[in-house]
Amino acid sequence: MAKGVWIVAEQRYGAFRKISFELASTARKLADHLGEEVGAVLLGSGIEGIAGELGKYGVDKVYVADNALLEPYTTDAHCAAVARLVKENDPSILLLGASTQGKDLSSRLVGKLATGMATDCLDVKIVDGKLLASRPMYAGKCFAEVVVSTFPQMATLRPNVFPVVENSRTAEVIKFDPGLDTGQLKTKVLEVQKDTTGKVDLTEANIIVSGGRGMKGPENYVIIEELADVLGATVGASRAAVDAGWRPQKDQVGQTGKVVSPNLYIACGISGAIQHLAGMGSSKYIVAINKDPEAPIFARADYGIVDDLFKVVPELTKEVKKLLA
Repeated sequence: MAKGVWIVAEQRYGAFRKISFELASTARKLADHLGEEVGAVLLGSGIEGIAGELGKYGVDKVYVADNALLEPYTTDAHCAAVARLVKENDPSILLLGASTQGKDLSSRLVGKLATGMATDCLDVKIVDGKLLASRPMYAGKCFAEVVVSTFPQMATLRPNVFPVVENSRTAEVIKFDPGLDTGQLKTKVLEVQKDTTGKVDLTEANIIVSGGRGMKGPENYVIIEELADVLGATVGASRAAVDAGWRPQKDQVGQTGKVVSPNLYIACGISGAIQHLAGMGSSKYIVAINKDPEAPIFARADYGIVDDLFKVVPELTKEVKKLLA
């Protein structure tokens, strides 16, 4: 009988990503309700030494595959390793992050395991012994409650939504053979271009300052970059700004870009099309700066400033500097 709440942890260059701790904390809560153990799958090369860190967030057992074929990440290698382990151990619940890597891996994995999955969840809980997941639909216009009737019950959790809760214990580290055959792996990473800016990724940022069509050109992004530097924030952009070539695609927030859930989202010169709102609507606090009082963004904003962003943002930067000093 399927038993146990498992997660697939994410690491990059030998360090856990924040979503791993969010997954572990959530799994611990679900497992306590069921009276079961929390298991974590950790894949990569040279990563065995960090496995025990997951015990701090409630993980009982960490299954580690330390193999050169698992670094850097490729869908087919990671999917084969996770699927093999899950089939052998039969957990009742399997959670992944709704991150770029998590979305890629989960979509292949759900087919391999012939089960169902709730994606981009904002809440999960146990009802009548099964996982009940809440997820947005129709660009966030409504929410669906989903129960997966097959096992393992899979779900992906939106980053920065679920709290990280320490529940310290000593995690048992179990090595396993991923059983990878180089002849069966169809993809190979030829080059990795690292982001050397040192900025936090949009999906993990606590504060985001985004610019849209109202920025008028790429040269004007310097004013929101200055505000972001003062706040310790990450800079984002609307699809219109990215399509115009003003910002790289990795900065795009929205339904066709990155879905973010920061504590504070400052939208500068963004009208608030439904596709953009779908990507940042779960932010804890939204501040909108736009000279159009009818801009849709104001309907979702907690605080709105109807004025020219080229006047407001520099003043805001100046005042934040004063407060922090």
